[in-house]
Amino acid sequence: MREMQSSLEKRSATMRGVWLTGHGDFKHLEIRDDIPTPQFGPDDVLIQVRAAAVNNTDINTRTAWYSKQAGAGEDASWGGTPIQFPLIQGADVCGHIVAVGEKVSAKRIGERVLVEPCLWQVNGKELEQPGYLGSECDGGFADYTVVASRHAHKIDSRYSDTDLASFPCSYSTAENLLTRAHVGQGDRLLVTGASGGVGSAVVQLAKVRGAEVIAITSAAKAQAMLDLGATTTIARGESILKELGKNSVDVVVDLVAGEQWPEFLEVLRPKGRYAVAGAIGGPLVELDVRTLYLKDLSFFGCTVLEPEVFPNLIKRIEEESIRPLVAQVFSLEQIVDAQKAFLSKQHVGKIVLQVSEA
Repeated sequence: MREMQSSLEKRSATMRGVWLTGHGDFKHLEIRDDIPTPQFGPDDVLIQVRAAAVNNTDINTRTAWYSKQAGAGEDASWGGTPIQFPLIQGADVCGHIVAVGEKVSAKRIGERVLVEPCLWQVNGKELEQPGYLGSECDGGFADYTVVASRHAHKIDSRYSDTDLASFPCSYSTAENLLTRAHVGQGDRLLVTGASGGVGSAVVQLAKVRGAEVIAITSAAKAQAMLDLGATTTIARGESILKELGKNSVDVVVDLVAGEQWPEFLEVLRPKGRYAVAGAIGGPLVELDVRTLYLKDLSFFGCTVLEPEVFPNLIKRIEEESIRPLVAQVFSLEQIVDAQKAFLSKQHVGKIVLQVSEA
């Protein structure tokens, strides 16, 4: 292995971080300074984490929301497999490479990177189904994290570390939704949950693609959505069908689901596209299959990133065609406060933990 000498001198066998010790409430988040510093293999890079953002995935994993079984446990990760505790969460990582495995160029040491959260290589093994940073393997809520070199993307940007940590998970999810649904110039797009991390990213990225964006959000956050690039907004809870009319949009990007879900299909035009990556309003919905086939609709479930998505996102960030949207910054030790702020849903954009300073 190869390391920056200064980093080698400072780094010890243990590190500071947050361990998730089981499914349940906040008591399962343990702040510790005796977590073993991660080891890395020949294809890996060791990253000193500067900032890491909070995600729905963090909450869902902790509370076992992904489990389809009463009582949770055996299928309580997003991939449907058991979580191995203790676990370091954190899918949104900005940091610097401080050491590399023997198969990785030493020139990578010192690079500022964003980590692609959807991982196809973990612990030197190629995966048949991807794992998720901070879910199937340890993530960024600690001083250091390890990923395969291919998943650490160099970034040249004037944005701060906390700014950059707002991008990886939410914006790659948003870009993946738009990629899978083939959103392009002139499309009329409706996005639910528009003020959240993914939703606000969809607004920006769809606008960059030349789409007209209609954002569903609270009245208090409507102006913020217009400032981001939405053409118009619909107040959460209002009838979408009454506001827009039947067959009025080309694409629905859904992060909510819930009781209002049938209206999403009614407002889609024939041959419209529905893309989904969340169900915070409730995962069980009523589908009239006749609407699906009589309108020739296409459905896209979007979790695994398409290969081009993260490189395209890095390009968007570097050219500043999108901007970070950081609502609040907390220290690593304030992770419970950060998750409570996240769950209050009073913010627009991302909640970020500052892990270390340059």
